[in-house]
Amino acid sequence: MNYFQNYSHIRNLIDDRARAAGRNPEDIRIVAVSKTFPPETVQAAIGQGIQLFGENKVQEAKGKIPALSGAFRFHLIGHLQSNKARDAVALFDLIHSIDKTSTARKVGEEAVRIGKTQKVLIQVNTSGEDTKSGIDPSGAFGLCREAASVSGIELLGLMTIGPLEGDEGAVRTSFATLREIRDDIAGRLGIPLGELSMGMSADYLTAVDEGATLLRIGSAIFGERSYRE
Repeated sequence: MNYFQNYSHIRNLIDDRARAAGRNPEDIRIVAVSKTFPPETVQAAIGQGIQLFGENKVQEAKGKIPALSGAFRFHLIGHLQSNKARDAVALFDLIHSIDKTSTARKVGEEAVRIGKTQKVLIQVNTSGEDTKSGIDPSGAFGLCREAASVSGIELLGLMTIGPLEGDEGAVRTSFATLREIRDDIAGRLGIPLGELSMGMSADYLTAVDEGATLLRIGSAIFGERSYRE
């Protein structure tokens, strides 16, 4: 399967949408979400020219990434438990999903231990759905302030997941809320917070409109997933 053909089509749509919104397309990156797909699929995508991938689970990535070769980087986009922090710091260039101070501190501790500065995002639950991870918007400033002070980590921005059910208006509101929270926190803390991770295969163009810099796109690149254990 030609994954890069799918990727290039999506890239063209993103670039056109960005320009229409008055944005620089170069400010937007695609994270090719490879969760549930085997190393052979990811290796084929690397060979075709895709370099940035996202995984949901640390344990799955731990078994997958060492089997790969070539030029690639991985982001952790799924929920991170503190007891997986050591492996996460070893495996991932960017962790999108910090939602507790205790997790930020554990990640920082593990990064310091190996002499790394771990880049992180704070996950905010902007849709209010109980099934989603992420800190409530009311707590986002406090968590960002704490995370920014932790040795061993660099806070780059925020992440959210749009509503799984709802019209485009609800999705847009969720993304716009994250941007507004980011702008407020960046101003109050005096740090750039340039990254906004939001938008997936079904809603990434709306995310471009609302300022996303990292788009987490999986099935539109790799096809439908099998969730067999």
